[in-house]
Amino acid sequence: MGAESAQDMRVGSLYRYPVKSMLGESLDSLFVNAGGVDGDRTYALIDASSGRVASAKQARLWRGLLSCSAVTETRRVRIHLPDGRTTTTDGDDVDDLLSQFAGRPVRLIDSRPAGASIERADPDQVLEQGVEAEVDAPILELALATPGNSFTDLAPLHAITTATLERIGVEAARYRPNLVIATPPGYPPYAENEWTDEILSVGGTRLRAMGPTPRCIIPTLEHGHLPRAPHALRTPAAENRVEAFGLGVTPRQVVNGVVSGSR
Repeated sequence: MGAESAQDMRVGSLYRYPVKSMLGESLDSLFVNAGGVDGDRTYALIDASSGRVASAKQARLWRGLLSCSAVTETRRVRIHLPDGRTTTTDGDDVDDLLSQFAGRPVRLIDSRPAGASIERADPDQVLEQGVEAEVDAPILELALATPGNSFTDLAPLHAITTATLERIGVEAARYRPNLVIATPPGYPPYAENEWTDEILSVGGTRLRAMGPTPRCIIPTLEHGHLPRAPHALRTPAAENRVEAFGLGVTPRQVVNGVVSGSR
C-alpha cells in the first residue's frame, strides 16, 4: 500500500457482531485488543446433537440466524427474532426460545471450548444445488489465529475496502466486516489482497494484516431484509482469481486501542 494512497483512506464504518452468525450493530467506535474487537462474536449457539458451533456457513441448518439481530446492552446482549420476540443472553428462556427458533436443541455459550468447530458447506455446491441441499461440509476449527474466547472464524478482526464493495455491488453487511475502509476515487478493488504483513494505523490502533479472508456462502444469503445475492460470490470469483479477498488482521504484538469512525 503506497503512502500517498494510505493517507487518502479513512474509516468508513465499524461493525460488531455479538452473537455468531446473527446480524450485528453499527458503531461509532470500537475497542480493539489482542483478541479482536471487544464484544465481537462473544456468544454462539451450540448444536446439542453434534456439539458444533452454529454457523450460517452451513446454510442448510443455520441460515435463519441471519434473520436475527443482536444488540449490546449493559452487561448483556439483547437478541431480536424475526417474529418480534426478544430475549437476552442472561434470560432464563434464552435456550428454549432459540431452540424453538432453530427447530433443534441449542444452547447459548459465551466461552469458546477447546477445539470448537463449525461445518463449512462448499459454497459452489450450495450455489448450484440450493440452500436445502446436503453438500460437502468440511469441519473447521474456529479462531486458530485469535487468542481468548471469542468465536471468530480465524483472525481477530476482518476488514474490507469500499472499492471492493462497490466493484461487486453489494452491501458491507454481507461480508460481516468489523472495519470498512473508505478508499479514494479510482482505488483498485481487491487491493487489500496485497496488504499481507503490512501494518495498518487506524485511529489509536495499529493492526498487522494477516492475509486475505476465505469466502463462504454467507454473503449470498438473505440478511434480514436483504435478499439473496449470488453475485456476492460469483463476481469476485470471476474477477479475482485468488483463494480469498477481504482482509484478516490482528492487533497482536502491535498496539491496542480505540478505532473511531468518520461519521
